[in-house]
Amino acid sequence: MKFNKNIFELVKQNNFFRQEVATGEHSQVVLMSIPPAGEIGMEAHKVDQILVFVEGSGETILDGETSPIEAGSLVFVPAGTNHNFVNTGMTDLKLFTVYSPLQHKPGTVHKTKAEADADESLTFQG
Repeated sequence: MKFNKNIFELVKQNNFFRQEVATGEHSQVVLMSIPPAGEIGMEAHKVDQILVFVEGSGETILDGETSPIEAGSLVFVPAGTNHNFVNTGMTDLKLFTVYSPLQHKPGTVHKTKAEADADESLTFQG
């Protein structure tokens, strides 16, 4: 799949908890929007993950270590790392993430975290 779009505009326009926008053979791009006081939830993947924060503020928890995140932050989460991202701000925390290799089925859209949690059986690895 070829993809050439303004990722920052796509992120700002996205109001879904999770939306896959591009999937290739070895990596995947997913948009996320986390509401105030919301979180991704503690998890660990068998894949590497890169997160770039475009709007909002919050905190990241990586293997028990907490640090602040804000627009412009990039977080690299190596495979196997327990991690969570929490929105501590007053507006949605908006970001895009790159999984390598794939983490979600192409076309995945979860409007809310509850919807994503109910669909975790669909998480896969390329």
